[in-house]
Amino acid sequence: MSRNETQDAIRERHRSAHTEALLTVEVGPWIDGETETAGTTVATTDPAIDEPIVAVPACDADAVDRAVETAWDAYDRTWSEATPETRSKRLSEWVDALEDRVDELTRLESLDTGKTLQEARGEVEGAIGTLRYYASVTRAQTGEQIPTGSELHLYTRSEPYGVVGQVTPWNFPAWATAWKLGPALAAGNCAVLKPSAHAPLSTLRMVQLSKGIFPDGVVNVLTGRGSTVGSELVEHDDVRKVSFTGSEAVGKGVMRAAAARIAPVTLELGGKSPLVVFPDADLDTAVDAAADGVYYSAGEICDALSRVLVHEDVHDEFVDRFVERAESYVLGDPLDEATTMGPLTNGEQFETVREYIDVGKSEGATLAVGGGVPDDPALADGHYVEPTAFTGVDNEMRIARDEIFGPVQTIQSFETYEEAIALANDTDYGLAAGIATESTDLAHGAAADLEAGIVYVNAYGPIRPEGPYGGFKQSGIGRDLGEEAIEHYRQTKTVYVNLDDPSENPNL
Repeated sequence: MSRNETQDAIRERHRSAHTEALLTVEVGPWIDGETETAGTTVATTDPAIDEPIVAVPACDADAVDRAVETAWDAYDRTWSEATPETRSKRLSEWVDALEDRVDELTRLESLDTGKTLQEARGEVEGAIGTLRYYASVTRAQTGEQIPTGSELHLYTRSEPYGVVGQVTPWNFPAWATAWKLGPALAAGNCAVLKPSAHAPLSTLRMVQLSKGIFPDGVVNVLTGRGSTVGSELVEHDDVRKVSFTGSEAVGKGVMRAAAARIAPVTLELGGKSPLVVFPDADLDTAVDAAADGVYYSAGEICDALSRVLVHEDVHDEFVDRFVERAESYVLGDPLDEATTMGPLTNGEQFETVREYIDVGKSEGATLAVGGGVPDDPALADGHYVEPTAFTGVDNEMRIARDEIFGPVQTIQSFETYEEAIALANDTDYGLAAGIATESTDLAHGAAADLEAGIVYVNAYGPIRPEGPYGGFKQSGIGRDLGEEAIEHYRQTKTVYVNLDDPSENPNL
């Protein structure tokens, strides 16, 4: 088969997959348990062939008002009275429905984002695991009785906010949906969620599979652009709590909007996360962490380990091994099981990443591997960028400071432990960090000294629903995942009950 024929085959395979996928999902906002339409639309595009999958209705301010009002109606009517046992049961039933549709959700996620089938399946399964976790811990929620004197009974109640607004990104649509809805519903809230306009399909299908499980209106999804419907949602006076995952710039706007009405926020924003490779590290392990940490999902990951700091004694050998590993990736059709790296999710990000590669060259860094687009004409329609790495980088370069959000690694060297920690912490971000070492002392010491909300030792990941996830500094505030996330969706009420001496009760 010629290269042009291969290109045509990929295009036809994806068009056929679009048709099959759209047989299972209703495309439109999900309000009060039903799919709605809207006058204007925004296309979601398949990044492997740069063609629209489907036109998605774009909500307006009236739709936001309706969704929020519907959520409050559901909260007041039924959900506020749902016991932890009931909420746990409903979440478990939703998990069962999702588990029956893993293949379907995997395909939607791959088509919408460009993730390989393996990546998409892992993230769908991660989403299901997250919801299963919140179904299990829902029943463990308690208040607290505070010991006082015999004349006072003092206790606390943890109560939901009522209706919460949530905004998820385009790089992990299914998983982020579970990260937001799981703890919010477990805590007893109703939710209005806005997925990214670039990748809404898996989220829509997930909530549609909750039909008949949650009361209508408990879960609502608004489609459209963040600059319009997203802004309307986070600014809405009746949204009592906001949770946002996305860029630092937009997160600041969300925080300002919530501050205007004193609404609490959870923000999971960007990162420029270091991986510190100490001289005693197993280099195969370190290379795996560095490659997985920046090339997984084509580098479109907020906690990407995109700055490798390597001790000078092992720097050159590490670079040689890393280049070999980068060259081993197979760029191709995400629907092909042999593909190990797919395209970037949208054209805007594709251009941004290519511009940063040019910036790295102009700043004087050495391009060690990659830097271009694949020369296979069969991939010419997609947003593909080669696995890339720069050496000769210093911390003042933009490629070492800015979040690129693509498959671009930077490699620097250090001499001492103190220099490594200083370089690692010399960033406005603090989402994640990595450590490669065979020393327990170094692992625990560096984990304490690194300014990051998540620290990975001798690997990139895993991410478990039990572990709180969030960052320091400009990487955000609050936490997703873990029992801590449930607390972010509840507020504490303290109750003072004054008691008389029972012996003085006139009825006794």
